[in-house]
Amino acid sequence: MNIKFKKFNNKQLPFNDEMLSFWNEEGFLVIEQFYDSPECDSLRYRAKELINDFEHSSVRSIFDTNNQKHAEDDYFLESGDKIRFFFEKNSFDKNGKLNNSIDLVINKIGHALHDLDSVFFNFSHREELNNIALSIGISSPKLLQSMYIFKQPQIGGEVVCHQDSTFLYTKPESAVGFWIALEDATIENGCLWVARGKHKGPLRKLFTKINNKMQIITLDSTPFEKTETAVEVKKGSLVLLHGRLPHYSCENKSKKSRHAYALHIIDGNSVYPKENWLQRPSLPLKGFI
Repeated sequence: MNIKFKKFNNKQLPFNDEMLSFWNEEGFLVIEQFYDSPECDSLRYRAKELINDFEHSSVRSIFDTNNQKHAEDDYFLESGDKIRFFFEKNSFDKNGKLNNSIDLVINKIGHALHDLDSVFFNFSHREELNNIALSIGISSPKLLQSMYIFKQPQIGGEVVCHQDSTFLYTKPESAVGFWIALEDATIENGCLWVARGKHKGPLRKLFTKINNKMQIITLDSTPFEKTETAVEVKKGSLVLLHGRLPHYSCENKSKKSRHAYALHIIDGNSVYPKENWLQRPSLPLKGFI
């Protein structure tokens, strides 16, 4: 069963009381037509350029949330202040050669696109995004990470149910996801699913450094609730995700990709622990404007 929900429109901005009430109650919110089609296409074109310029012969970093092997991979762990490329789990044959053209096997690009690439910088640093962050209670919005997510046709991997604050923890918690659909996102091509209102529950896990090794520790063993809300959205839609909101996406077994761009922000007035996986030693945090 897929439970429907109210969607808002960019024409209803600036952020109003109805939007804030929905956000506080549900832990997510959709604003349609936030970006126009040419803006989305410009980001897709730039991502393709980056892939074409990527020398991949020495890189075999696979992003797979089911086994979390990337948590042991320095290429991944040191990507917080860089632009790096991560493959789908079925990208290589037994001889280590790509199973398809490189633009069809990349899982994502991360994690400092918003700082290091001019096209992504302009897409990310907007007063409208800053105003939304302020409206939902982030007193000093800072852009922490960015990801271009491909959700490739037929091989796009599952992202297991999780809470973003597990990986982007602050004291007090402040992480918020800004997820932008660069193509229509549907159940068929692996859209987001959310557990509505369950951001009010506990943070279940924490991905943190212990004895110089990244580990996932359990804070609360309560299982995630059954998720029955598919966030099917049109190209250009902005989806806000509370840091404690359980969410996931299924494999993409369709013949259509599901490109998306995700920004995660934190409050600059919160403490960002040095034990978090994502560190930015060469890049100070910046705001939207």
